[in-house]
This record gives sequence, C-alpha cells and structure tokens, in this order.
Amino acid sequence: MISNILIGIIASEGSSGTLLDVNPGLIFWTAITFIILLIVLKKVAWKPILTALENREKEIEDSLSRAEKAKEEAQKILEQNQASLSKAEEESKKIIEQSRVYAETLKDQMLNESKDEAKKLIDNASAEIDRKKNTAFEQLKNQVAEISLNAAGKIMRENLNTEKNKRIVNEYLKEISKN
Repeated sequence: MISNILIGIIASEGSSGTLLDVNPGLIFWTAITFIILLIVLKKVAWKPILTALENREKEIEDSLSRAEKAKEEAQKILEQNQASLSKAEEESKKIIEQSRVYAETLKDQMLNESKDEAKKLIDNASAEIDRKKNTAFEQLKNQVAEISLNAAGKIMRENLNTEKNKRIVNEYLKEISKN
C-alpha cells in the first residue's frame, strides 16, 4: 500500500515519460520502499517463517530417524523370524529322523518277535507230531504184537498143516485189512 502511494506521488510530479524511461526519483523511492518492506518483514514475518521451517525440518528429521529405527527393528524381527524358522525346520528334521529310526527299530523288533513266535509254534508242532508219532508207533507196535500173538495162537490151535496155516494167516490179514 505504501509503495502504491509513493508511486502515485512520483507519477504526479509531472514526469511524462514512457515506461522505458529511467527516472532517478522513482528508483530512489522504490529502493527505500523495498528496504522498509524488508525491515518490516524481517521483524514481523521472518522469525515465524524461519521457526516454522526449522520445526518442519526437525519433524522431517525425526520422522526419518523413526523410520530408520522402524526399518532396523523390522530387519531384526525378520532375522529373528528366519532364525526361528530355520530352528523349527531343524527340529522338524530331527523329529522326522527320530520317528524314522523308531519305526525301523519297532519294525525290526516286531519282525524278531514274529520269527521267535513262529519258531516256538514250529517247535511245539514238531514236538506234538513227535509225541503223536511215538504214541501211534507204540499203539501200532502193541497191535502188531497182539495180532502176532493172536495169529500164533490160532496157528498153534490148528494143526500144523502148512496149507491150513497159510490159509489162516491170509484170512487173518484180510480181517486186519478190513479194520
């Protein structure tokens, strides 16, 4: 506003010139107006503007430092997660290996127990077969002895005729075959 007034005063002093003419009075008053404006701005507006710029700069620096800290923390968390993941993978590999070894041991144990049980069954069956075979052999021996005694008794009762003895033995053998 002051500059408009000064320009109006200078223009009204009677200089009639074009815009390209140099007027030393106009230059003087324009320079003084500019210097006064700078002084007023320095006292009134310069400090608040600089303070606002400094505050903004501090906020930006704080934001950058917070962002850097957050990035570092995120990196640490990521490294911890990767370490935990690798540890979990290692643990799972150990568990799988232990399970495999346990399953193999259990399989071998069951196989050995099955073999032992089969051997016991075979041994028991062999013993039972031998016992029954011996019993049958004893019964057969007793029957053969009884048959022989019966045949001898019949032969003795009859005449000592060989024809008759052969016929008696054949009849007795036929009789035994039927039983």
